[in-house]
Amino acid sequence: MFLNSLSGRFLILTAAFVMLAEVLIFVPSVAQFREDYLLSRLERAQIASLVLLADDMIDPDLEQELLLNAEVFNVVLRRDEARELMLSSPVPGPVAGSYDLRDASGVTLMKDAVLRLLHPDNDVIRVIGNPVQEGGLVIEVTMESAPLRAAMLDYGSRILWLSAIISILTGLLLYLAVQALMVRPIRKVVDNMAGYAQAPEDARKIIAPGSSIKELREAEEALHHLQEQLSSSLKQKERLAALGGAVARISHDLRNILTTAQLFADRVEMSEDPGVQKAVPKLMGSISRAVNLCESTLAFGRAEEPAPRLTRVLLADVVADVVESERLAAGEHDISYGEDVPAGMSVRADSEQLYRVLRNLVRNARQAIQSTGKPGEIMVSGLETHEEWTIRVVDTGPGLPKRAQDLLFQPFAAGGRKGGTGLGLAIAAELIRGHGGRLELERTGPEGTVFAIHLPRGLETLADPMPRQEAAQ
Repeated sequence: MFLNSLSGRFLILTAAFVMLAEVLIFVPSVAQFREDYLLSRLERAQIASLVLLADDMIDPDLEQELLLNAEVFNVVLRRDEARELMLSSPVPGPVAGSYDLRDASGVTLMKDAVLRLLHPDNDVIRVIGNPVQEGGLVIEVTMESAPLRAAMLDYGSRILWLSAIISILTGLLLYLAVQALMVRPIRKVVDNMAGYAQAPEDARKIIAPGSSIKELREAEEALHHLQEQLSSSLKQKERLAALGGAVARISHDLRNILTTAQLFADRVEMSEDPGVQKAVPKLMGSISRAVNLCESTLAFGRAEEPAPRLTRVLLADVVADVVESERLAAGEHDISYGEDVPAGMSVRADSEQLYRVLRNLVRNARQAIQSTGKPGEIMVSGLETHEEWTIRVVDTGPGLPKRAQDLLFQPFAAGGRKGGTGLGLAIAAELIRGHGGRLELERTGPEGTVFAIHLPRGLETLADPMPRQEAAQ
């Protein structure tokens, strides 16, 4: 569980990054240590050679002691353009390599240090450098490589242990800082969200922004605004639900009353009184419309649309079914239908729900044209882009009145057709929202009306990156 927490991962990453940084500086550090080690041996050898300069003849035992103290086999000093062997002792083997420290670059020093660490053999090496205090032109010594490698390994291990300790301490400090500055404020927000979810109607559960961190305060303010809106919406929905239940009961009782009135009206229709005969059709029409409104209200209150079952649907097939059904419903009216859908165009939708939406739009267009008593045309077109599919239903009807446009997609707000309940477009818009899309009125007027369905493509891709056909405008 610790590794799955934000602070735990932060601790591990910090330690890892610090160790990585230390490893990156490990090679230069070891190279510098190696150079300092060799320079110190040159300095010791030069000091030992000063004894010989002071006295040309020294005891062999003293010479061996001086070389042992300097940890070298012999010392060569170049002075006054002459190369002179100052101190010497038996060399155990041939010289395996020479290293000139006078003009060595950083890359060369690092390469030599790495090679020495990787080479465990005890070789005899020659080291060349500049004497200190201008004690000559060049100084050379021969020495064993094993003590140098052992010192480098000891130094490197101390660096690694120190790096590990620094990494752990740094990670721990950052862990505590993250706990105090991030984890606790985030946990406070999470706890508030959990508490609010248990009782969203309780205003005390709404978070009060108080973080001093800019980003967290912005998150708290956004959450505060969201909770206020959600609480308000829940209260409004509760009131609407109660009102809807009351309306449903009233509609049920009213439908029963109207059904009884309709039975009596049927009997009155058999009367031979001319006045009664004249009034009965109007009475029957009014009662039928009232019964239809009650039934629509009850049906809408009970409606629970299932989530769409999204599959790939050939749009041309759905449009053809809709147009064929509307042609039969139009009867003798002079209405022509057009289809402008690419043959291979498929959309990701619920075929049954998409059919219902298109059928509603085309039926509304047909009824609007029929209300004028004039010929008309209805066109259904399809267009696809990288972002979405667009389906348009275009008619040459009289257009929607201003009141109908203001109340479009609102239930029971019929204003475009006499006797309508205003539920068709509301349900159609709800179905399209269930697809993640939107249904909108693009334009309307004396020249006709255009409704557009926009369905998002989501993760879908197009074989052809360009739209294959422009929709009819």
